[in-house]
Amino acid sequence: MITFSIVITTYNRLSDLEITLKSLEHLFQRDDVELLVLDDDSIDGTQQFLKNNYHSHRLFFNTKRKGLIYNRNVLNNHAKGDYIISVDDDAHFLTKNILEEIQKCFNEYSDCAVQSLRIFWGANQPKTFRTKDKIKLTKGFVGCGHVWRKTAWNTITNYPAWFVFYGEEEFASYQLFKSNWKIYYNPNVLVHHRVDVKLRKEQKDYQIRLRRSLRSGWYLYVLFYPLNQIPKRFLYTVYTQIKRKTFKGDIKASIAIIQALFDVLLNFPRLIKISNRLTQVEFKAYQKLPETKLYWKPEQD
Repeated sequence: MITFSIVITTYNRLSDLEITLKSLEHLFQRDDVELLVLDDDSIDGTQQFLKNNYHSHRLFFNTKRKGLIYNRNVLNNHAKGDYIISVDDDAHFLTKNILEEIQKCFNEYSDCAVQSLRIFWGANQPKTFRTKDKIKLTKGFVGCGHVWRKTAWNTITNYPAWFVFYGEEEFASYQLFKSNWKIYYNPNVLVHHRVDVKLRKEQKDYQIRLRRSLRSGWYLYVLFYPLNQIPKRFLYTVYTQIKRKTFKGDIKASIAIIQALFDVLLNFPRLIKISNRLTQVEFKAYQKLPETKLYWKPEQD
């Protein structure tokens, strides 16, 4: 019987994927664990590598690019385990006994829909894994390291695939909140996301990443916020982006802001049609939840 499903979506990151899969081998060799990998039409040899080395596992191959969020829907819907462990193709676990820690948390908190794991971002792993953090309620979770309770996933609408990238975690968190499910930050499982965040601004996809990040935030305002909250928050974020990016001469960011605004206008009818707003009471309660812990840094000795 499958208890844990490890799901990975990948695109043109063969070298990173090899490291990640190698680090997980001791887990998906267990009888109660399954591995699901979806390749989003890579052209770097990823598909052949998977067919040659992981053909006994559940592999999915897109014949054209579908995007991260679409792929996560496919994997979560096909997962057979009670718990769906989502890890990026450029991340791996540093904690021992992660499955036991994950199950322990779900057993202790029966209202837990998603566990947001402790994540260290950096090219090199931290010198210490220790933390004083405790399990606690949180507002949301992080895509590169989280765990779904399958029964909770089945109770909400799938991630919005048309977002393409960014925003799916917040989309789910609002739905879960309205359905009385909870999200918990579980620091007992440490993930190393092998990414240098500071270098991302210099990468060629900086503009499109910023565009998708901004528009997803604005999409979520329209979808879930009470109507009287939307104008001031929308205008404030636009002003903040212009002040921090445009006024400082960041041309790529300025173009991304304009593109994101156009995306909102283009998709506005769709957003209104599928909106599922929080009431004023729900909104106030949601805002009081602790912010999602995106980055963990080792405490000083």
